[in-house]
Amino acid sequence: MVEEVTDQNFQDETGQGLVLTDFWATWCGPCRMQSPVVEKLSGQYDDVKFTKMDVDANPETPNSFGIQAIPTLLLKKDGKVVETMVGYQSESQLKQIIEKHS
Repeated sequence: MVEEVTDQNFQDETGQGLVLTDFWATWCGPCRMQSPVVEKLSGQYDDVKFTKMDVDANPETPNSFGIQAIPTLLLKKDGKVVETMVGYQSESQLKQIIEKHS
């Protein structure tokens, strides 16, 4: 399951363990392609938390990470960013990155 996060709860929800956040927008075509991949992977990794954030509704968090293009996927481990991926990522690409940090 992918949990929707906001500017208000992002730090609390992504501060512990391995967390992948998908920064997206409703008007973004590649984001609509990325979403099902993230959703599928969320069912395969019990030890990884999957979240997503609408950048139009929540501009502060993406700005604080310097996110200028979407989709952008941010992987955090215990509150620290360990990977930033800009643009569409395939299932195999994401699996490789997640397993590298698991």
